[in-house]
Amino acid sequence: MWRAACRVLSAPSSAGAVAGRAVGEASSWRRLCPRRRRAQVPPPHLSLSPVCVRGRPAWPSDAARFFIRKINTATMPEINTNDLDEQQVQLLSEMCILIDENDNEIGSETKKNCHLNENIDKGLLHRAFSVFLFNTENKLLLQQRSDAKITFPDCFTNTCCSHPLSTPLELEENNAIGVRRAAQRRLKAELGIPLEQVTPEDIFYLTRIHYKAQSNGTWGEHEIDYILFVQKNVTLNPDPNEIKSCCYVTQEELRELLKKASRNEIKITPWFKLIAETFLFKWWDNLNSLKKFVDHKIHRMC
Repeated sequence: MWRAACRVLSAPSSAGAVAGRAVGEASSWRRLCPRRRRAQVPPPHLSLSPVCVRGRPAWPSDAARFFIRKINTATMPEINTNDLDEQQVQLLSEMCILIDENDNEIGSETKKNCHLNENIDKGLLHRAFSVFLFNTENKLLLQQRSDAKITFPDCFTNTCCSHPLSTPLELEENNAIGVRRAAQRRLKAELGIPLEQVTPEDIFYLTRIHYKAQSNGTWGEHEIDYILFVQKNVTLNPDPNEIKSCCYVTQEELRELLKKASRNEIKITPWFKLIAETFLFKWWDNLNSLKKFVDHKIHRMC
């Protein structure tokens, strides 16, 4: 079914990376003044300094302390990226938005450092989004990630999955407008959808999930993921470095795809599996009345 219906793209081999490419390790950090003033001493492996509350030094609260921290760049693991795809390695220098467990922005860090399991195990958490785009026939656009992708290559997943960047436009939080702008940007970058065909106003913010997953021994994900819905007919021109294939599917076809994944006949991304098994089909049945399902609390799935 999938092979017959999908547009299969020729993805470049990840073995053609240029040796010696350095990924920027510069990171920025912005400390926030906590609302409570309870003095605490951070664990020795954290590089927090006290912040100011009414002229007095104070440490972040217990709930935030684990997440509101900067991992010393001197202790960041050194990872050889020579064998990875050159275009994907360049993207590792993008600055993701660091957040605490309640999705409060607490700083920024490179995409590379956000996706290393060694840092994830220390609590590094970033903001992300997953787009589910349906056409007017109520079919869902899926993609198969290219073999060049650093995390979860060759996996089937929802329409588009990525991260807002630590820039003024994408940091703006009112009604998740920054995340929706980032989604518009990545729909263009990955699938070639013209910017005017899907605007931030066309993107519906439904809910958030918090999950963690390893791709391999080195790379993984730890995200609070904004779930975004779009229903429009669009023009597709996928980037083969990002997408191996893409296809519109019915609910029945997706259920069959999930069964194949359960039999290890194909691979799907862990976030897509979680969303599909927990929420997706009830939302899909109500594309014309999604507002009743809006729930901006964070669903903990890790």
